[in-house]
Amino acid sequence: MLKVQEIKELIRALDQSDVDELKFEQDGTKLVLKKQQAIPVQVQAPASPAPAAVSQPPLKQVENAVSEAPAAEKEAGSESKANDDKLHTITSPMVGTFYAAPSPDADPYVAKGDQVKEESVVCIVEAMKLMNEIEAEVNGKIVDILAENGELVEYGQPLFVVELS
Repeated sequence: MLKVQEIKELIRALDQSDVDELKFEQDGTKLVLKKQQAIPVQVQAPASPAPAAVSQPPLKQVENAVSEAPAAEKEAGSESKANDDKLHTITSPMVGTFYAAPSPDADPYVAKGDQVKEESVVCIVEAMKLMNEIEAEVNGKIVDILAENGELVEYGQPLFVVELS
């Protein structure tokens, strides 16, 4: 039987390592330790705690859920408000790794200035070894790319800014 001190040492070792899960078995006693990934907290979150099992959100996001204009347009003053109505931010529907291209040696799906349609794939977000194609959801022109290839992204993080057409 494992002693409390031994379990604490295993927890510390797991916490300080890059390993996400540890299974330990000794004399018929099984112990499974898993790291819990941080769930991003939103300001508008309800007062009740989040459930232990979180389902993956749908790939389609609510239009203009997060609005972030490029720096040049933020400096435009009163014109910025009019331009905000013409901008759409494509956000990450999940926590994962952002990939701008289908493979390391391929061209990116989109670049600044490219025209996109609702069904155009703009990137991939890898989550739990699954490659999830993210679509533009709107018709328009890519005016800013806010994520770097290979970067970890969070749920709701802005990835692209699209000028609606």
